[in-house]
Amino acid sequence: MSSLLIGKKAPQFKAQAVANGKMVENFSLDLFSGKYVVLFFYPLDFTFVCPTELHAFQERLRDFEARDAQVIGCSVDSVFSHLAWVNTPKAKGGIAGVTYPLVADLNKGIARDYHVLSEEAGVAFRGLFLMDKEGIIRHQLVNDLPLGRSVDEALRLLDALIFHEEHGEVCPANWKEGEKSMKPTQEGLVSYFN
Repeated sequence: MSSLLIGKKAPQFKAQAVANGKMVENFSLDLFSGKYVVLFFYPLDFTFVCPTELHAFQERLRDFEARDAQVIGCSVDSVFSHLAWVNTPKAKGGIAGVTYPLVADLNKGIARDYHVLSEEAGVAFRGLFLMDKEGIIRHQLVNDLPLGRSVDEALRLLDALIFHEEHGEVCPANWKEGEKSMKPTQEGLVSYFN
């Protein structure tokens, strides 16, 4: 089975989640139809690199929301573990203050559907999926367990997707909002380098 999901409809799921410190029983991607979605997987609650990532997404949450994007976290923990972690202060390794949804994937089916489950470790690798407003996966990145991801890069890629959809041009390496793009033609490439 291929692990590449680019260009495919995001695998759907219904699961329990925690959002704004409260349990959500029937959480699904359908709730965000018509929005960009940034779905990221992390290995486990109450670990080490994970809280740094969850806080980093929270610190930039308004930037995602300004782009009409929903951030969603997911791990193989229970909804009760998510609740306990959200209620643990940052100074004690918790994620108090994180408001975006955290999906409980206790049976590991969501991680398996997104091809990020480490069967050996029984946890998800650090997968990140950017979906367009139709639910098509336009970007995926999977890091090994010890390698934290860049929230700034996730925002940059969201900006690039939005720019491409609005202008039809493509975004070269290291492109950032406001920088030079190019037409997806040989002439566009020549013009870009000149």
